[in-house]
Amino acid sequence: MAWSTSARGSRTVGWATAGPPPVGDRSPVTGWPLVWVLAGYPLWWALGMGQFAYWLFAVPMAAELVRRHRAVGLRVPPGFWLWALFLLWTVLGLFLVHLEMPGTVPHSGGYGGAALRVVNYLVLTVLLLYVGNLSERELPTRLVVWALAVLCLATIAGGYLGMLAPRFEFTAPTEYLLPASLTSDPYMRDLIHPASAQVMDILGYASARPKAPWEYTNIWGYMLSLLLVWLVVGWVARGSLWVRWGALAAAALSVVPAVYSLNRALWAGLVLSVAYGAVVALRRGRVVLVGACAVAGLAALLVFAASPLTDVVLARFDNPHSDDGRAATNAASVEAAHLSPVVGWGTTRESQGSPASIAIGPTPECPGCGQHVIGNAGQLWMTLISSGWMGTALMLAFFAHVVWRYRATASLVGRGALLTVLLLFWYMFFYVALMSPLVVTMVAVALLWRGEEPVLRRRTARTRGGLR
Repeated sequence: MAWSTSARGSRTVGWATAGPPPVGDRSPVTGWPLVWVLAGYPLWWALGMGQFAYWLFAVPMAAELVRRHRAVGLRVPPGFWLWALFLLWTVLGLFLVHLEMPGTVPHSGGYGGAALRVVNYLVLTVLLLYVGNLSERELPTRLVVWALAVLCLATIAGGYLGMLAPRFEFTAPTEYLLPASLTSDPYMRDLIHPASAQVMDILGYASARPKAPWEYTNIWGYMLSLLLVWLVVGWVARGSLWVRWGALAAAALSVVPAVYSLNRALWAGLVLSVAYGAVVALRRGRVVLVGACAVAGLAALLVFAASPLTDVVLARFDNPHSDDGRAATNAASVEAAHLSPVVGWGTTRESQGSPASIAIGPTPECPGCGQHVIGNAGQLWMTLISSGWMGTALMLAFFAHVVWRYRATASLVGRGALLTVLLLFWYMFFYVALMSPLVVTMVAVALLWRGEEPVLRRRTARTRGGLR
């Protein structure tokens, strides 16, 4: 397929672009399913659909892929075989769900969560192939970036909703349509019941940790970190004067709910993102820009230090809260992978007792005591117990291959997409990426694939031409 990317030398300029539509395609799609599911996510959250909205919009995406496959065939990204094998591993894991894992509560696995995980991975695959196979005319990159930036604003607004109205919640329309056996399940309720915050006792008193429009405060923090990248790429770096200043103001305002979320991994992730941006700018010779940003950042830190936010940060570090429990469940995930290294156990399990004693478990007075879910403290740990060392290696190898292949990207969108994928390797130790964070990550992979492959091909062609 021919590609047309604006380039000067080996560097792309402007928005990353993809090739023209297939020959003979008289009715190209517009890419609306992706735009609607991203920019419209707050609506789907309010309707009680949450991450199941991805399933709904995956249907027209899959239909378009089938049509395209019959007409001209489908392309897959380089290294896709690694992801395909990982999908196979998740399916094979279903045959081990019924097995009892030593040291866990009997029958605590369950096929429901395992099947839900498999479907989510399949939906992610459809999304990756859909975005990657559409041309720039069918799905403009600027439209994708715009949808992600809009979702970032909604996430910031949800953060303030969680702070100002921490008890806000309501019964979504979807809940009225589902049987009581599903709506009463705690996990399913988290997915379909809209609420503004998780109220938790971490600092010695009830703290409202924002989560709207996502399921958990950890997912809120992960999504804020990813989406801020696209707010900067789309509106700060390329917007008009007023859009640029408005986006900068929104990014600055996001600091307040980010602090009150008490998500330490989020704080570190934001620092890593800033450091990545500084390194990229320095490599491109933008010394003055980095210096100006450093001065502005220092001024912001002084303002931050004089604000009440500093007390919240210090109090959080003085109250590690869940560190011991996380360490215990993470160690249990590693042990689970040792016991079944090839395909894992198919899904998560509940540990017997607590880190202190095997006899500690839930009671009417303390329903949250003991029997913590092994694998729910991060994408890495969940994949280890559900897919073993082999499945985990396949998943990580796919994303590592993407990073390595497109490490030299010079386009603004490409650098933003590369950072999005790189952040997975940080947050996988702390947050589960399935489902929404992996959606954004897969969109980034698809943008890298369709935007950078023509650059690599031209570079290879020039190299071969020079050798001749």
